[in-house]
Amino acid sequence: MEDKEVYTSKENSDVALPITKNDNKERKYNAQVVYPIISNGDTIGTVILMSKEANGQMNEVEKKVAQSAATFLGSQMEI
Repeated sequence: MEDKEVYTSKENSDVALPITKNDNKERKYNAQVVYPIISNGDTIGTVILMSKEANGQMNEVEKKVAQSAATFLGSQMEI
């Protein structure tokens, strides 16, 4: 988040970020895209899309949805 970079996990990889707490230590989400919300040049949060599909993979549509949401939220937070 601090680097203001978009993160997209690869299909069924172990590189997925541990975003949610899971008591059983099981991996529930197989694909994710994380897009920073930037307001006045500062990162103030992220938009996260996650998929539970076994063979799920985030494609350009999901990336654009996250980007649109992050851009909208960032513009709403500017003074």
